[in-house]
Amino acid sequence: MLHERTPVWAQTRFGLEPRALAALTVVLLVAAGLAGGYFWTGRPEPVRAPELVRAAPVAAAPATPAGPAVGSAARPAAGGARVIVDVGGKVRRPGVLTLPAGSRVADALRAAGGAKPEADLTGLNRARVLFDGEQVLVGLPGTPVGGSGSGSGAGSGSGGGGPGVPLSLNTATVEQLDTLPGVGPVLARHIVDHRTEHGGFRSVGELREVNGIGERRFADLEPLVRP
Repeated sequence: MLHERTPVWAQTRFGLEPRALAALTVVLLVAAGLAGGYFWTGRPEPVRAPELVRAAPVAAAPATPAGPAVGSAARPAAGGARVIVDVGGKVRRPGVLTLPAGSRVADALRAAGGAKPEADLTGLNRARVLFDGEQVLVGLPGTPVGGSGSGSGAGSGSGGGGPGVPLSLNTATVEQLDTLPGVGPVLARHIVDHRTEHGGFRSVGELREVNGIGERRFADLEPLVRP
């Protein structure tokens, strides 16, 4: 019946058979449906703006703890400070050495090439901190031997050079300091402890900082001692 409903001008113009015309009509309807679906799916739609996401705080990196000193004795402190010491006696390369501040007697021995095989190191406190300007004598007969707790070891030179010669505050033993007027064993120990704690005496005036030494006692000791 589609043929009857088709206008006469269309039948005459295209010369279509009823079946062909029906097939063409179906194709056109399907194409129209597909086009409508395409435009429907492609229609503009409202889009919500994305919510702002707050950035998570960056965790602070944990501070690296300072490591302990390596070995039984602390290594020399970093920096440009230096001490100059005279190493003599039974060492392989005696002489005046420049070492980092905080160096020990053991560091001075290594810098001097080490002790000779025949050197007697008994009583030598190789862990003692070196003081600027001191003399370290190794294995020589007659060199005074300081106790292990005195802050000065054997071979570090005598604290005094005999009668009339000032006693060295940086190398004297507790026993030698005890011989000074007005200085007993307790005060001598305070002097040695202060020397160890502060890395030696830079001047005689630092004696005022020792517990137990007032102005009167300092006045008595000043001409009898040296750094």
